[in-house]
Amino acid sequence: TAGREVHCAVGVCDPQRTQGLETRVSKGTHSLVSLAGPGVFISAHVTKQGGATGLTFVRLRIDNRSVVDLSFVGARNWGLIVPNPYGLQVLGSGGLENFTIGWPVPLTFKKSLELSTVVNETGIVQIVANVIHGSSG
Repeated sequence: TAGREVHCAVGVCDPQRTQGLETRVSKGTHSLVSLAGPGVFISAHVTKQGGATGLTFVRLRIDNRSVVDLSFVGARNWGLIVPNPYGLQVLGSGGLENFTIGWPVPLTFKKSLELSTVVNETGIVQIVANVIHGSSG
């Protein structure tokens, strides 16, 4: 109704998924999802097919601040292979790996959200990413 303030559960309204796909994967930086703010980040994943060393980094920047910057192999070495309160988990093996990102509470971004990869290995067939996000009302 007019003049009435809308409040959504846990502060997230208008949830949606934005997907990014890279099929010609060469070494270097690949922007997968870029969102203009304001908004609310709920969760994301980056799945890579191929690449033998795990030296592909997943980067999440919110309002130009580094929130995640870790390689697939680094996440494995840190033991982030099971659900944990840190909010990062790597699943899969044998050529298909999924790097998940999500915390118990949504993160608000005012200006921008950027999910990208930095590929430092060969043999990656494709990278797909999904970001679940919404608005704060």
